[in-house]
Amino acid sequence: MADTARRWWVACAALLVAAATAACDTRAQFEPSLPPAAGFRVDDGVLKLWTGTPCEGVTGLTLIFDSGTQASADQRWTAPLPGVPVERMDLLTAFPDTDGPFQIQKALPPDYDWTKATSLNFAVDGPKANGARVDIPQVLRESPQHPPDTYLFGQAGWKSPADVQRENQKSFLTICTPDPG
Repeated sequence: MADTARRWWVACAALLVAAATAACDTRAQFEPSLPPAAGFRVDDGVLKLWTGTPCEGVTGLTLIFDSGTQASADQRWTAPLPGVPVERMDLLTAFPDTDGPFQIQKALPPDYDWTKATSLNFAVDGPKANGARVDIPQVLRESPQHPPDTYLFGQAGWKSPADVQRENQKSFLTICTPDPG
């Protein structure tokens, strides 16, 4: 009888440990195995994007500055089906390219100063892609300190083309790179 009670307690303890371990998994169900990132830099007041690897079939782009705050503002572009390739793009300029494949669907408010934002969330529509987030003050402050071919890839840091080729799928994922894990 004591042996049966002890087995019951052992089974309950094992179940409790398994439940506690499962409850501690803080990753979202569809979170990629590596942090996703896109590259950003500012040259002559222009916010520039580099996806790191090409994104094919892009039908939309969204920028959200200071997401979830009262200062939040966003800009959205669309492109006709079947979409267009995107790898490098000037995101915010005084005179946006209206002849390109993207058309602005929602512009930033006319008086919005994106250089005062603290963060930028970036998303791609069309291909399977992950979003990216970057610290705007860091991009503004550090861009002049880095060569023109390097971009800030969020927490992954400043990357050159050789860095991205070497580290993509090892320490981070470019936004359109399939998750290896």
